[in-house]
Amino acid sequence: MKYRIGFAGTPAFARTILQTSLDAGHRPVLVLTQPDRPTGRGKRPRASPVKALAESAGLNVATPSSLEPEDSRAIIAAAALDVLVVAAYGLILPAEVLALPCHGCVNVHASLLPRWRGAAPVERAIMAGDKRAGVCIMQMNEGLDTGDVLAREAMHIGSRMTGAELENALAEIGARLLLETLPRLHDAEAVPQQGEPSYAHKLTATDAVIDWSRPASDIQRQVRALAHRRTAWSCLGDLRVRVFETEERPRTQAHTADTPPGTILAAGKDGIDVLCGDVPLRLKKLALNRGKGTILNVAAVLNGFADTFAAGRRFR
Repeated sequence: MKYRIGFAGTPAFARTILQTSLDAGHRPVLVLTQPDRPTGRGKRPRASPVKALAESAGLNVATPSSLEPEDSRAIIAAAALDVLVVAAYGLILPAEVLALPCHGCVNVHASLLPRWRGAAPVERAIMAGDKRAGVCIMQMNEGLDTGDVLAREAMHIGSRMTGAELENALAEIGARLLLETLPRLHDAEAVPQQGEPSYAHKLTATDAVIDWSRPASDIQRQVRALAHRRTAWSCLGDLRVRVFETEERPRTQAHTADTPPGTILAAGKDGIDVLCGDVPLRLKKLALNRGKGTILNVAAVLNGFADTFAAGRRFR
């Protein structure tokens, strides 16, 4: 059964789902995405990944900053949609919008609901140490990711998987689940969510700051979750150090009970060992706020900053 489909999404996660839908012959009559945002050092406006794809495919694109105004809702009403597919759109859909499509609005959500309702389910799952993640196709209502579930699929979170890698895997699952769900949407059974909900609050600048008094395993998960996004960071003197890869190290005799967390215990070509709240953490890939800020392995960093990362120096 063919539907008049609308699509609402913004980042790369949503772009993957839109591309897979297009490849399968589901061509949305309307694409909603957030307005262009200033990015990069020049702060030039840049189209969202979804907008770039939609325009290249010749789709009808709208970029309202809110769906509350009547003219924004009129754009959706004029499309006469059977269903609106939503994936990481980033704007709240008012009740009036939810009611416009004949079969309502369905959301491709990157978590095993009711765990991690909200804006940052991928990162929060890794930071919390979850062993499993997944995707739910959810019939949307006025609550925050509280709707009944039409389909779900789980996957294992690898011990070294980054947030970007997990999101890419979940996007592929979500795209496939959506294609399986759309043909049976008119008679699909929606199952209420069961279990204690948790909330994936939007990431803030504070989430990226490394607190060396925490256990090494916590910091390692923080680094994995945020790599290539906000990126976990700390300051060493006047250097701002972004951390992209780490590994836990066994406790050594390189420090005493009085050695404060954040102290560099050793630095060599294999890594920079920093004391955390329990055991050391080895930093393996870094970027500095110098030059182009390129991601470097530790050997390259020490070539230019050996004294800065000398044993005894302390991150703050």
